[in-house]
Parts: sequence; structure tokens; C-alpha cells
Amino acid sequence: MRVLTVEDDPRIAADLSAALGAAGFRVETCGDGEEAWFLGDTEDYGLVVLDLGLPGLDGLSVLKRWRANGREMPVLVLTARGTWTERVEGIDAGADDYLPKPFRMEELVARARALVRRSAGRGSAVQEAGDLALDTNRMTVSLRGVPVPATALEYRLLAYLMLHRDRVVPPTELLEHLYGDDDSREANALEALVARLRRKLGPGVIGTRRGFGYFLDGVEDAP
Repeated sequence: MRVLTVEDDPRIAADLSAALGAAGFRVETCGDGEEAWFLGDTEDYGLVVLDLGLPGLDGLSVLKRWRANGREMPVLVLTARGTWTERVEGIDAGADDYLPKPFRMEELVARARALVRRSAGRGSAVQEAGDLALDTNRMTVSLRGVPVPATALEYRLLAYLMLHRDRVVPPTELLEHLYGDDDSREANALEALVARLRRKLGPGVIGTRRGFGYFLDGVEDAP
């Protein structure tokens, strides 16, 4: 899952990136309001963590512009003040959740996971498709109740397919959320990753609709 964190404090930005990265997210960062507005308006993110106190353009204005332009990604707002009037203003502007500073990184990660699940209409932390199950809190994979070892990248791929298990996911979309702007954004890298997972999971778990993309097999509506 591709996440944008918008925070002008380098220390907090680094902590956010580390915590969300360790939780299985693909994190991109910026610290300027104008850049944040441009990125959120032109790129596809599964979640944005947005500080309100930004240079150039404040976070509330950034959020209002995104929503005015029809950008619907979930946004978790951070603020150093956290007064109830500011929370109301942020929610009215289109924030999906609100976290005042200082906060525990564990709480932020939990809220981020919940927002991603909620945006996809998934309530439980344990997601299932056929015989495959993912625990999004523990970042574990199991098949018919048996744990399956998965690398961070393999888990992210399965988690994204699980989150969008009601449809076929195009390779370009998977590459975007797995690698972001990394140099590894090549179709053969994705094919190799899927092949490794198929060897671990066996047949009938990850399906391919040629010319369209990948889906979790056993989900009737996906193809």
C-alpha cells in the first residue's frame, strides 16, 4: 500500500516513515504544502498522513484542495494543537481521522491500518479469501490455517490483492503501490514476485486474467 506522509519536521518524518514502513506500507515523504498538494492531486495513494502546520501551504488548505478536486484517498490529519475547534474544521474539510501530537507511533499505525481497511469496506484485521488469510495487525499469512513465510514485499502484494479482492488489479497499479518511484518498477520484477508466491502458496490462490492483471482466486466476483 502506497502512503504519502506530509510532515515538515525531519525527525518526525523519519519516525513516521520507519514505523509505517515496518508495518508493511510503501512510504513516500514530503515536507512542503505546495509539493504535498501536487503529489496528492496527481499520484495515487492508498493513504495520506498529513500534518496541518506546513510551510508554503497549510495542511488544511491542502486537504480542501484535494477534496474540491475529487481526490478521495483516506487522510489522517496530524496537528500540534489538537483543540476541538480545529478537529471539527479538519473533519469538515474532509479528514477521515485526527491525531493530536504528541502521539504513540503504535496508535498511528493502528489508525492507518483501520483507515485503509475502512476505505475498502473491510472491517476486520483478519482478511480472508478462499483458503488464504492475512492478519493485517501481525502481518502474517496463512493458508488453510498453516502459516506461510512471506517477505515484506510478498506480504505487501498479497495485502493489496486482498484489500481489492473484488476486482482484477492491473500490473501498473500493483507496481505503483509496491515500488512507488523505485527503479525496480518493471513488469518482470512483478512477475518474478508473483511466481515466488505461487511456489509458496500452490495453485489456485493468485489468478491471472491475461491482459488485465492479477486477482485472488476463489473470489467469484474478481474475474
